[in-house]
Amino acid sequence: MSAGADLRSSNGVEVKNSDPISQNLSNGNVKPFKVFIGYDPREDLAYEVCRYSLLKRSSIPVEIYPIKQSELRQKGVYWRDRGKLESTEFSFSRFLTPYLSNYEGWAMFVDCDFLYLDDIKKLVDLIDDKYAVMCVQHNYAPKETTKMDGAVQTVYPRKNWSSMVLYNCGHSKNKVLTPEIVNKETGAFLHRFQWLNDDEIGEIPFVWNFLVGHNRVVEGDQNTFPKAIHYTLGGPWFEQWKDCEFGDLWVKELEEYQKSAGKKAD
Repeated sequence: MSAGADLRSSNGVEVKNSDPISQNLSNGNVKPFKVFIGYDPREDLAYEVCRYSLLKRSSIPVEIYPIKQSELRQKGVYWRDRGKLESTEFSFSRFLTPYLSNYEGWAMFVDCDFLYLDDIKKLVDLIDDKYAVMCVQHNYAPKETTKMDGAVQTVYPRKNWSSMVLYNCGHSKNKVLTPEIVNKETGAFLHRFQWLNDDEIGEIPFVWNFLVGHNRVVEGDQNTFPKAIHYTLGGPWFEQWKDCEFGDLWVKELEEYQKSAGKKAD
């Protein structure tokens, strides 16, 4: 078993292939689409709701893997010290996605503070093999100085591009993303995709990484309604962000998740 596969199995994979559509695809030897979600113990509920919302709406087989820093450290593939500007435990470990996919096929990384409102198949259908990565190419410069639970807000080029990325894991350029590189390279090198040429970065419509407080819905224009909401400044799982825009949708999803899991809301 490869190192990547071993890490994935330890991370508690969740597979959706029980519905008729997925069963037909699986019988046709179509591999499930891999999704790696950044995990931080402080945002466990955010992770659970993100995972639930994605699986619930998916019409294709999906495998979900939480990227847990503690397990990556135990396996010896992540060892860098946490910097003062890292607002989550997956600030850098996210770039191990191609490695964890054994540098094969396409896979997605997404922050845990997402809520999916549409079928991920529609996102997968946008994949173009000519690109090494594909993402929403935000022009985002937040005015806030803090986010989430008081974490420092930093501003840099291509901010939030790395928060949801489709990786062409078998692309030759992405084989640069070894554990050694991910552990030693700068934030600028990784978050700005400096291992790639600009024409190797494909663009995805902003509605798949709809930034709360930045992007806007235009009344009457369905092309502006979010398919995946990103609570980048903080979501309702934090007390100070409980009344944020689209927060009611997240709370509703949380209640549905808790009901499905046999849990009672707090």
